[in-house]
Amino acid sequence: INGSIAVDHTRAIKDEAEIALMRESSHINDLAMAEFKKLPKAGMTEIEVASKMLDIYKKLGAEDYSFTPIVAFGVNAADPHHMPDETVLHEGETVLFDVGCKYRDYCSDMTRTFFYKGTPNDEQMHVYNLVRKANEDAEAYVKPGVRLCDIDSIARNVITEGGYGSDFTHRLGHFIGIEDHEYGDVSQGFKDLTVAGNIFSIEPGIYNAKTMGCRIEDLILVTKNGHEVLNHYPHAMEIIE
Repeated sequence: INGSIAVDHTRAIKDEAEIALMRESSHINDLAMAEFKKLPKAGMTEIEVASKMLDIYKKLGAEDYSFTPIVAFGVNAADPHHMPDETVLHEGETVLFDVGCKYRDYCSDMTRTFFYKGTPNDEQMHVYNLVRKANEDAEAYVKPGVRLCDIDSIARNVITEGGYGSDFTHRLGHFIGIEDHEYGDVSQGFKDLTVAGNIFSIEPGIYNAKTMGCRIEDLILVTKNGHEVLNHYPHAMEIIE
């Protein structure tokens, strides 16, 4: 008898020791993001920026990446799964970092979208604020006993009502622990109820090559009485100078 689903459900409920490790992994990721945003300079490539990240993580106490970091400049940010390449950064472009580290084998995962030396136009500001609202509204809804598909719907409805529904092209989130993607989705097709001890990502995004690509991602813990957002790096729009 295949018992993997039983193991998967058990792994999805973190105990206090695991939660403490995941808090620390996300804390390191917050500190790292503050360092990563200092890396981009005009003329650098995505690969050049990404190549400096592991040393920063290790100096902060992490062991390794939890996954290959995503660094996306300009139009590349409109590809949600873009891998760093030789694309060169120019002033006025967006810079998207989707990054995570391992601390004592437990993973973190966070995304922030910045603007490099340029003020976003009105449509870009609208997109950014939609993604931020989708993230924060979905996080506010999280507590024990709610359907994962309903959390997805809250974020998806914000983006749809804002006019970009067709540009949110992936699930809202995934479970995480000793692997960066574990069993369990925050998606339209996943109707399981949340349980205290679950940890998953909330990562709405808008991917429009003509406007911009934008994603804001945090990890969130379901607690006995509500939730705890494990990431504390701000959601506010930032311009890298």
